[in-house]
This record gives sequence, C-alpha cells and structure tokens, in this order.
Amino acid sequence: MNDNADQQPLTAAPSYAAAQLAKAFTTALTHEDADTRRRAEVRGQRWRAVLAGMAAGRLTVGSRTPVAGLPAWVTPEVVRGGFATGAAGAGGPLQPYETEAARSFGVPAERRALFAHCLTEGGLAWLWALLDSGHYETGVPEEAALLTMAWLVRHGETDAALDLAAELEPFADRLRFLPRPADGPAPKAGTADAAAAVHRLTVSDAVGTLARRRPNAAIETQREALAVWQPFGDELLAHWLRTARDGRVLELTPDAHWLAHAAALLERYRLLATEHTRCTKHRSPKQNLGILRGALEETVAGRPLDARRLGLLRHAVESMVRRRGLPGSAPHTALRRNQAEQAALPSHHALAQLVLGRLAGLPQETGIPDVAPVVAAVTPEESQETGLPAGAAVPPAVRQVVEAALSAPLGTLVERGVVPSAEVLAELVPQLVAATTAQAYRDESLRTLMAANYRAFRGRRSLLLLNLEHQVRVEELPWVRAVSGQRAAVPGKPDGEGALGVLRQLGELAVQAFPGTILPNPLVRELGVLERQADLGAPFVEELAADIFMDTFSPKFLKAARIAGELLRGTLYERYYGIDYAAIRNLAITETGVALSHSRGARTSPGFARLCAERARAASGAGAGSWSVAANGTVIEQAQILTTHNLATLVHRVGIAPQPGWADLARRSFDTVCRLTARVHHNPRPLATIKDAAYAWRQTLFHLSLCPPDEQLRVIAGLDEQTARHPAHVTTRLAPALAGLVLVAEGGSFGADGTADGGRARRLTGWSTDGHWMR
Repeated sequence: MNDNADQQPLTAAPSYAAAQLAKAFTTALTHEDADTRRRAEVRGQRWRAVLAGMAAGRLTVGSRTPVAGLPAWVTPEVVRGGFATGAAGAGGPLQPYETEAARSFGVPAERRALFAHCLTEGGLAWLWALLDSGHYETGVPEEAALLTMAWLVRHGETDAALDLAAELEPFADRLRFLPRPADGPAPKAGTADAAAAVHRLTVSDAVGTLARRRPNAAIETQREALAVWQPFGDELLAHWLRTARDGRVLELTPDAHWLAHAAALLERYRLLATEHTRCTKHRSPKQNLGILRGALEETVAGRPLDARRLGLLRHAVESMVRRRGLPGSAPHTALRRNQAEQAALPSHHALAQLVLGRLAGLPQETGIPDVAPVVAAVTPEESQETGLPAGAAVPPAVRQVVEAALSAPLGTLVERGVVPSAEVLAELVPQLVAATTAQAYRDESLRTLMAANYRAFRGRRSLLLLNLEHQVRVEELPWVRAVSGQRAAVPGKPDGEGALGVLRQLGELAVQAFPGTILPNPLVRELGVLERQADLGAPFVEELAADIFMDTFSPKFLKAARIAGELLRGTLYERYYGIDYAAIRNLAITETGVALSHSRGARTSPGFARLCAERARAASGAGAGSWSVAANGTVIEQAQILTTHNLATLVHRVGIAPQPGWADLARRSFDTVCRLTARVHHNPRPLATIKDAAYAWRQTLFHLSLCPPDEQLRVIAGLDEQTARHPAHVTTRLAPALAGLVLVAEGGSFGADGTADGGRARRLTGWSTDGHWMR
C-alpha cells in the first residue's frame, strides 16, 4: 500500500508506461504551445527510460528499491503513477554550483573529487562555515549528507562520521552530496515562532508568477479605444458637422480652410494608426469611424462622394449624434470625461511591475511576514518615479499572488483564504513538521540542517508500491540515522510546544477548516510523523488506491477501528452503519494475542480484511470473489467507515476539540454534502462526486454522534431546512439518506441491504458495483 497514494495505475505492467509514452509523444508533436511541447518531450524521454529499464530488468516496479544497485534511501526520479525511471534525483550532470566549487577547491570537476575534498581539512572547514552561516540549500535530501558528516566530525562523533562516509562513498561518483550555497541563511528551526510560520509561495515564487504575467490584450485594446480612437472620432465628427445644415452634412460646400484642416486630420490619423495598433475597428470601412475617415479622404482628394457613400456618411453622423449627443454638449462631455478617467487608470500590468520592484528588495527564498507594505497603494514618491497615479490601489489579482507568499501560522493562512482546501493545507504542513521535528535536536546548527533535510525529503515523489510495502521514511536516510542520538526531549517543555501539541493543532485545523473533506494522504503522512515523534501509538491510516488494492490491510487498520469503537460504541454512528464495535474489539484482542498473519512477507490483519469484504458484499450484493475497481472501492470504503478514517484517532487519542463544537461541524459537513450532491445533476460522470458526498455524509454522522442527545436531535431536525437552501434536485436525491438518518435516530435500523421502508430510507455510501441510487 502506498503511504502517499498518488493516482496509481491498475498494474505494474509495461502497458501503462507505453500508454503514457504515447500520450506524451502526441502532445510533443501536436500541442500549439511550445513550452508544453518541450515539457511533453521531457516526459516522453522519461517514459522511454521506464520502459527500457523494465525490459532490461534494471527496474522492479512495485518495490521500495525499484532501481537495481541503488538502496532505498536514494531519491529516485519518479513519473506519474509512481514509476521510477532508473535515474536518481541527485544524479545527472554536474550542477553549476558543483562546477564552481570544484574550481574554487582546485580539484577536477567530478563528484568523487568533490566528495574526497570534503573529507580533507580544507573541505571540512568549508562545510563548517556553511553550517555556521546557514547559507545553504538542500534541493534533494542527499545534499544534506556531507554537512551532517561535517557536523559529526566537529562534535567529536568521529566513528559515526566515518561510518556515514563509508556508506555514501560507493555512490560518490554518481550522487550529489555537496550542499548548494545560498545568498541567505536557511530558515531557523530553533523556536516555536519559527515552527509556527509557514508560507505557500516564497518571494521568488511570487516574483516569477508576476513576471510571467503579460498585459491583458482585451483591456489594453479597450484602453486604446477610449484614450485614442474615440477622441479622434469626435474630432472627425465635429469637422463634418461644420458642413451641416439642419443636421445634414455636406449641405454646405467645404472651403479651403476646411479642406486644409481635413488634410491635417488625415495625416494625424496615419501617425496614430502607426503608433496605436491594438484596436483595429477604426480600419473597418463598415464602422462609423471608418466611414467618416473614408469620406474625408475622398473629399480631400477632390473626388465627389457618390450617393451610396454620402448616404453612409450622413447615417453615421446622425447615429453618432443620436447616441452620444453633439460634441461639446453637456451629455457628450460628461461621457467622454468618464471614459478618459477610466482610460487613465493604471493597468494591472503596470501595477504588477511596481509590486515586482517592491519584492526585489526582500529575501527571495522565504515568505513575507507582512504583506501590507508590498500591496499598499502607490505612494507619491513611486508616482514620481513610475508615472503611476498616487493612491492607485494594487488590483486583487496581483494582491492574491503576494498574499500567497504570506508567512504566518497555518490558522491565519486558512482564515485569510491563502489555504483554500485540505489539499493545499497538506502542501504546507511539511514546513511546520520539519521545524517541529527538528526542535528535538540539541544543537542549533543541527536543528537547522535537519529541518532543511526534511523539507527536501518531502519533495520526494511516492513510488508505486505493492505487497503492503511503505514509502521510505526520513528516519531511514543514513545521515539522519547517524545523528539520531542527538535527539532529546526538553525536560519540562509545555506540551503545546512539542510534537503532540502541533499534532493536535493540525488535527483541529484540518477538521474545523474543511469539514466534510477527507484528510488527504500527504496530510495523513505528516500526522503520522508527528504521532511517531510524540510516541502516541495512535495509527493514522491512508486512503488506499482502489485500482491496486491487494485484498488485505495492515494491522494498523484494525487498531484504528478498535480506537473508533472505544469512542463510538453505542452511538448513532455505530447504529447507522450497522457496526458491531464489540466484535471488532474481540477481533483485535485475538489478533494481538497470536502472531499476526504474514502475506507475501508483509504483516496483515486477515480478520479485518475479511470483515470489510463481508460488509461490502452485504451492502452491494456482489458475489464472493468478484473483482473490479468498484468492488475494491466498496471494501476500502468499509475500512474507512470502521476506522472513521482517522477522525476517531484524532479525537480519542490526540485529543482534538475543534471550535465552535461538534454540532456546528455536523451542519457544515452536511452543507458540503449538499454542495457536492448539487454537482451530480446533469453530470455525465457523477460517481466520483457521489463518493465524495458520501465521505462528507460519513463525517456528518461522526460529528453528530459526538453531540449530546438533545443537540443531536436539533441538528437532525434542521437538516431539511439546510437542504431546502439548495436546488430542488438536491432535496430529491438526499431524501432517502435523510429518511434513513431519521429512522436510525428514532431507534430503527436498516435491512441487510442497507434500505428500509420499501427503499424510501437508505444508508448512504459512496462506492457501488452497480448503478448508484443517487444517480
């Protein structure tokens, strides 16, 4: 099973890789965007490497050590689906910083020479200076290895340093163990404040995003029309009106002065058309401006207008006056004043350039502690330098990019909308976990190094794993093992500052901020790291991929179900889903009392797997032994129901207590159910949405089960009113589920097939092997 559970292929067969290669090849040949074609070409090269490695036996897809000759700790290059290409993430050609280091060291530009130099007195002194200054980066965890070795030597751990060097040496010619110098220090990991602040983008990321923005062609075209062509059209109109009598132009014969002014207008038109090229309507002979200009050219050339052209001219003049009034009149003047003010507003592009200048003076590889000065209105000084009007506000689209670089506690980022989903939350949590876990190291420079190593490690992509194997953990890296003895709990340290406190804060934030959303696997993984650090013995279980499910579960699933039973036995949740938590407790005792079954070398819980399969067959009516992705999904969903997918562990073992309470969370989770159900309507592929709605429904049931009885009944009584706020088809689709909930709350129960009252009341689950009733 995959700790990260990215989208995985059905099997580890070459057919998946061949299909991905074909897709990349097609994109590289046909896509209209050059950058997309280049990226597809790179993907194609990697998929060719996958296929070649599989054919030659160099790759073992599904293993923790997929590349022959490389141990598990080496960061592999991984493509979609968890396939290793055979290359190492720290391999490839020398990086520019390595070449520069070789030049400064006076050694050949080879990785083995660089490695050997770092074992000398001069090399160690260079590494120690980096440790002291913190001016280094770790793009991959291997780049922290030599710094760790240097730290060990400096602190008298010579044997550990030699052992580490010996373990790294066989790969010194291939892998990048040299740290990369940086202009600024790495983020410190020595204080609670440092651990609390995270950011979604670095300043450098924000700069790159803004620099790639181009002026909005449509807006700039409109600006040109308002500022250039409409005023010029007014001049042409006013000039033609000088020949009018009773509103009909050319009733008066143009004199020499009129013709000279007309020639000057035409010359200015040619200059304007050369300089202002965005707007093209003025070139059309069917547009009013084109008609006025064309007639003027004929008249200046001494050619009398034929009846058709004269009619077009008079119609154009009459329509322009009718729509906007005579040039110089009060309505016309007011309209043009407003349009001129609109055209004079600074463009988003110009204001983005101003913000880029403000960002240039900040440290580039961190977040921004205070974004207010960066997104403030244009100052008088900046107005003089740039020509932008003083007081002009930075537009929301530009502000949003800058605010994504805000460095603040996760809760603050959630409140401000910088973290809009549990998936984005999971992306940021490694920063917090890196700083938190690193605080256990006594030495400040080692704390900073281990935090940098952890952040780099979390950039490692998950492998496709079979046979219940788990992804490599950070503790398995040789340089992390070498300093494991340097970790020590701080006596008397408040719980809120330790791993358990951070685990509790993260759990509460995830459940409170995104009710009705399943905890994504990357977040579950980080919670597991903190749980091991806190030594809770509380299992966190991943969402398993239905297409590679191997019909069994690791023992932690049964342990998580037992914890759920301790919390939920006798509750609405147990009754609604027809669970016998007492039987699960007995099963856990039985399997703990005997040697756990081993399946293909992996520890499993056969009793829990059998229970989930039986419950899935009872719910779906599928025959024993039938296989499909959907059938796997029904079994996995039963495991999620029995374990509550980590909610019970967070409440019962970690001790989370989200605010403002369980009733509020139940209502908000049900809002998520309604919102997802609304998306089923006219959806040609609704099953994924139905599955997510059922997950949100399960969380609603969980939160309801923790409410006192009176409050629980009040929430259930109000669900119909909540449903009524959504489209009518939502009420229709959810009616059987709501009827089932009321039935169980009043003491009733479902039949073996999960229905009651002739099918008018149903148990809502997400997976189905036949057509789902909610469709």
